Amino acid sequence: MTTSDTKSPGSDDKSARAANIFDVARLAGVSHQTVSRVLNNVPSVRPATRERVEQAIAQLRYSPSPAARALVTKRSRTIGLITPGTYEYGPTSTAVNFNVAARAARFSVDTVSSLDSDPPGVRSIIESLLRQRVDAIVLVVTDIQVLDIVLGLDLGIPIVIVAASTRRNSSVISIDQYRGARTAVRHLVELGHDRIFHLGGPQLAPDSIERVRGWRDEMIANRLVVHDVLHGDWSARSGYELGMRMTDIEPGSAVFAANDYLALGLISALHERGLRVPEDVSVVGFDDVPEAGYLMPPLTTIRQDFASLGALIMQKVLIAMEEPDNVSESTPLPTSLVVRDSTRRVERS
Repeated sequence: MTTSDTKSPGSDDKSARAANIFDVARLAGVSHQTVSRVLNNVPSVRPATRERVEQAIAQLRYSPSPAARALVTKRSRTIGLITPGTYEYGPTSTAVNFNVAARAARFSVDTVSSLDSDPPGVRSIIESLLRQRVDAIVLVVTDIQVLDIVLGLDLGIPIVIVAASTRRNSSVISIDQYRGARTAVRHLVELGHDRIFHLGGPQLAPDSIERVRGWRDEMIANRLVVHDVLHGDWSARSGYELGMRMTDIEPGSAVFAANDYLALGLISALHERGLRVPEDVSVVGFDDVPEAGYLMPPLTTIRQDFASLGALIMQKVLIAMEEPDNVSESTPLPTSLVVRDSTRRVERS
């Protein structure tokens, strides 16, 4: 009597075919979509299920190639990223940290930097990325008009929008600019300041809008006079030029600048006008750029966690691709106050 050996996909026989995603799914007792979710690190998979899939992957020595995975999922494993064509710290840091998160999930990123931040320009870029068959699009919004347009688009693929906004939407992710601004003003109030000015960013920038709103609400909450806002373009030059125009500033005043570079230019202008920081005027910035701790004086500022933002964006993309019915609104990420030497307590006689 003769017997025959049964070969499994995980057999050491060199003639055995390589295991595929369906073999892993059968061995783990799950669907191939669940295997895909485990491979893509989607957090919605139950720990016990994830463990079974990982054991099956190890047993079968399954190692999916990008080409094979594209055939199974009908995806390019490429994400389109649209950023403003500037070197502003916030958008640049967001893009860098998203790229890190995407590579960790084994996706490539096709980045398009656009000088045309208006709705027609952004729509044209979206159309070009769709022609390249990207799996999803991430858009860093710097113009509130673009946000309104993009939220109304039906692209057929997931889109994740990075923008501070009062409008709650499952596609929108942000860092909490509003509460960060309130924290900055509250710090100045606790130091005894009652004349607190705001040097704002571009009027149509979502971050700027939310920081103005936070400054104003905290001022009103403390029954302080809300002065007119001067708007700049995020640059140190703009901060300097506007600082030379802020003639209402006097010893004992404080300024919350909408970003650290505006604060840098402002401090230079105050110095030329004979006003010392922080002896005469306290200054708070926003972002905590790498240079903030080395200015003269070191700058008190609001820190944003761009590493967590990049990871959250990628998580949102993966869930939107794998579990579209489970995509929900995201709570804005918190900021933190970094106290340095550009603020000091007001001495009242």
